[in-house]
Amino acid sequence: MPASIRPRRSVLYMPGSNARALEKGRALPADGLILDLEDAVAPDAKAAARDQIGTAIKAGGYGQRELIIRVNALDSEWGEADVAMAAPSGADAILLPKVESADQVRALDKLMTAKGAPAAMAIWCMIETPLGVLRSAEIAAAGGRLACFVMGTSDLAKDLQASHTRERLPMLTSLGLCVLAARAYGLAILDGVHLDLNDDAGFAESCQQGRELGFDGKTLIHPKTIEAANRAFAPSEAELDFSRRIIQAHAEAAAAGKGVVVVDGRLIENLHVENARRLVALGEAIAALEQGAS
Repeated sequence: MPASIRPRRSVLYMPGSNARALEKGRALPADGLILDLEDAVAPDAKAAARDQIGTAIKAGGYGQRELIIRVNALDSEWGEADVAMAAPSGADAILLPKVESADQVRALDKLMTAKGAPAAMAIWCMIETPLGVLRSAEIAAAGGRLACFVMGTSDLAKDLQASHTRERLPMLTSLGLCVLAARAYGLAILDGVHLDLNDDAGFAESCQQGRELGFDGKTLIHPKTIEAANRAFAPSEAELDFSRRIIQAHAEAAAAGKGVVVVDGRLIENLHVENARRLVALGEAIAALEQGAS
């Protein structure tokens, strides 16, 4: 499924060391789950978390939710063992933290193949450092299994010595560069987390801004934010209705030998039709996902 079509409105981080969270994830309405072995897991718990994630995925019950395992850096003492577990686990992707070069992507790709990862298993990359942002185009061009960027805005803000503001002005340059790189190479891209769980209005603004910037969805740190993210990153009924009318009007105009069509006073060209088809396909994919989860 093309990167922009598979629903990734809400992708929730879940600590691999928390068995209760892994169980709860089977019933959450998130489009995807990042089963974490890195930041959310203490060093002395990483081996147990690794085994726990492998057991949870093998047990199944996650439905059509996309499952991503965030491993530790390959040059850490845990990275290779993480990949050895994740590669044949049945997860959809492996998420590599703090990516700063295409060589890191290629190294993971090679290791995944050596450890038995199926061809369909993807690589996702955390872009969370200034160097990672500056090299985002190089990273996006790595090819192979690479399918998605994930913005790590908390680490990025720390490294930039920038403030966390509701408008996220300190982040806009970095976010924009990474969206450009991802779209230039056909990748999906997910926005970073919103840290203040008591700031519902700020979370909503962050989601709206993320969608306006071109993100496919948002990474989350708490289940309470899933439904709001799902609403924000899904095409509305009005958007879907207008998109269907664009598609129909353009088809009728083409059949009549006309190159131009106007819908609701707007001049419609091929680029508008392509986006309308994307939105309709996304809406249908979301409906199928939600139906499968019910």
